[in-house]
Amino acid sequence: MTAIAVFNQKGGVGKTTTSLNLLAALARRDLAPLGIDLDPQSHFTLANGIKGLPSSETIYAYYSDNTPLSHLVREVPSGNGAHIIPAHMELFKIDSLYGRNPNIATQLKRGLNEELLPDASVPVIIDCSPMLGVLSLNAVFASNRLLIPVSADYLSMQGVNRLDAALKVLEKPLGKPIQRRIVMTRFDSRRKLSYQIFDQLHEHYGNDLCDTRIFESVSLAESPVYSKDVFAYAPNSQGAKDYNALTEELLACGFFDPECSW
Repeated sequence: MTAIAVFNQKGGVGKTTTSLNLLAALARRDLAPLGIDLDPQSHFTLANGIKGLPSSETIYAYYSDNTPLSHLVREVPSGNGAHIIPAHMELFKIDSLYGRNPNIATQLKRGLNEELLPDASVPVIIDCSPMLGVLSLNAVFASNRLLIPVSADYLSMQGVNRLDAALKVLEKPLGKPIQRRIVMTRFDSRRKLSYQIFDQLHEHYGNDLCDTRIFESVSLAESPVYSKDVFAYAPNSQGAKDYNALTEELLACGFFDPECSW
């Protein structure tokens, strides 16, 4: 199993869009991926067509009642072969209820190790909350690697720099480097700024920046409205091509291989 946390402290950068379509792209390759929604807003859950669940059937129950993760897994309604552990708005309580527990930051990691690690072939995509709190720390500690979406704007660029500094601080308690890749989203070929931001990211982060750029696309904005990934909603769209290319790039560099060192 390789767990990938999709995380950025700034909202509106295409974090959930990336989680949704990366999960679908892996499912299309018959890799039977598992998605975990750790965002109280539950957008990853909703975009996958799951609505109206009680908190007892979501990841919240794992934290509040020690419900086994395996009891919370459900098939994505589209039938694309992916599974998901959904979120609930009750997750907003996690920081206040359990934030002082010294073991809370590693709770998800323990659950994944105990229940899901035996199937080493399953890729896990964790959609994070856009803030560095208990839930995001759970994702960082549980994941093998981070994928950081950065939209093509100045504030997003500043946000990833701050996040990079925060991750370097976390590397000490983890006892290892936090391996990560950055992917540029909402790229607009008509705007000079998009190219400037991409060049600045490449200059600062080098090979940690993906070659693939996710272009601004109507299909990517519309597909969650219909509880579909972009491949199901508009298979020939630019968005589908971009996320297919991103998945191929990540697979080729060993991003989903826990034994691969890069």
